[in-house]
Amino acid sequence: MSDRSRALVEKFLIRPGKTFRLKDLDPRDTSTVGDEETTKIETDALARDIDALQDRLYAEGRRALLVILQGTDTAGKDGTIRGVFNATGPIGVSVTAFRRPSEDELAHDYLRRAHLACPRRGTIGIFNRSHYEDVLVAKVRSLAPEKDIERRYDQINAFEKMLTENGTTILKFMLHISKDEQKERLQERLDNPNKHWKFNPGDLEDRKSWGDFQKAYEAMLNNCSTEWAPWYVVPADRKWVRNAIVARVVKATLEEMDPQYPKPSWKPGDFKVD
Repeated sequence: MSDRSRALVEKFLIRPGKTFRLKDLDPRDTSTVGDEETTKIETDALARDIDALQDRLYAEGRRALLVILQGTDTAGKDGTIRGVFNATGPIGVSVTAFRRPSEDELAHDYLRRAHLACPRRGTIGIFNRSHYEDVLVAKVRSLAPEKDIERRYDQINAFEKMLTENGTTILKFMLHISKDEQKERLQERLDNPNKHWKFNPGDLEDRKSWGDFQKAYEAMLNNCSTEWAPWYVVPADRKWVRNAIVARVVKATLEEMDPQYPKPSWKPGDFKVD
């Protein structure tokens, strides 16, 4: 891991066992990146590097990478996927958007749909929202008894440990934006006809519970950042900063995994194409 990547890890990683407060991290922080133009060029290069590493991961076919993106409405989950994985071949990447559970999903345990969406060996899986909705939205809206929600933290940690023990590396990013930035992005969706489809009136109701959601995120981060599946909190008010940080951590993680092309069981010199 390069010194620059290590610095990112140190700054934005939520250390297991240590209490973290969202107000201690500036969502407009740019201290770990350069100027905007240079950073965007570097992020494009990182995206190509991720594609090359994913090609090796796919060819190796033994392990998987799961990238979880969480954040309040307008935090930029879709934009992060486009900015970081835009160069990655679609054959080796799957994206799952977790929306309101269906009746069938509600008839099973809350982790079932997450498990079904986990990436197969050789691929990168991206969760746009995730099983963490069941300790975020469920907590703020009281969709389950408080004692049940409190039990879910340990259940999620055990679920993720099982995944890692079976060959899936997990990266979790909380995209941290300010309330003022969210206001601007919601207003943009109202003002731009091409973005009306992205606007959900329910987002305004959630905005009224901003403080409660911040507390729910802090509880999630402090309870579920583990040695085997740590959380990163990424300053996301500036989209180019957000993408650069996520891309660098993803690349560094794939480099640590160090997937290798398999060696053929035959000798290339024994064959000739006429």
